[in-house]
Amino acid sequence: MTGKDEVAREQVRRRYADAARSVADGGCCGSAASCCEPAVGAVSAGVGTTFGSVLYETSQTDDLPSQAVLASLGCGNPTAVADLREGERVLDLGSGGGIDVLLSARRVGPRGFAYGVDMTDEMLALARANAAEACAQNVEFLKGTVEAVPLPDAAVDVVISNCVINLSTDKPAVLAEMFRVLVNGGRIGLSDVVAEDALTPAERAERGSFVGCIAGAMSRSEYLDGLAAVGFVDTSVEFTHEVALGMHGAIIRAAKPQ
Repeated sequence: MTGKDEVAREQVRRRYADAARSVADGGCCGSAASCCEPAVGAVSAGVGTTFGSVLYETSQTDDLPSQAVLASLGCGNPTAVADLREGERVLDLGSGGGIDVLLSARRVGPRGFAYGVDMTDEMLALARANAAEACAQNVEFLKGTVEAVPLPDAAVDVVISNCVINLSTDKPAVLAEMFRVLVNGGRIGLSDVVAEDALTPAERAERGSFVGCIAGAMSRSEYLDGLAAVGFVDTSVEFTHEVALGMHGAIIRAAKPQ
């Protein structure tokens, strides 16, 4: 990892640590319910409508711990698109306060299991407290990075993630790790910020910062090419809502061959 990459990772870690402490202290993640900042040219009513807990159905979150909902920092709802099934093992990359792990654990039932991986001690503490409050027995939160997942090969059936891969400084490593930890025939269902192919990296940076989930976003073709390069098939990137000019919340799907 270069010095520049280390600086970027530390900025991300600090921002999410601050968000976890704010939620634990009874507040929200800054002035909006997200760590992702309003981007230049952001659409609709601003960040509150494009990031955070507003992207979940109320019926999904009503009975979750309030701090899990307040700490929702994503750009989508990956549990709604991953088609989780009873008995499956699920991994959430960058699990934050644990909302997607808890929702996944509910979907896969007592015969299934949901793992969360996060690099931020404060977020891990918050997630574990939320799991205890929810009396979730089939969950585990692990400290690690999305570029080096602390699970063995072929450990899970499904990988999900919510607005985290754009924050990685080594996206090919993240895609390769997803492929590695999946069983043959496993699949991914991700939410992420994705740029239109016409936008250059410089133009993406003009629309928002790296820690604000904008500057580090891949383009649609970069995502598809990256997934194919590590072995995924049946890949797709579907734009769902615009978060800045030419940049979108998106659903990414792919499968590991049998």
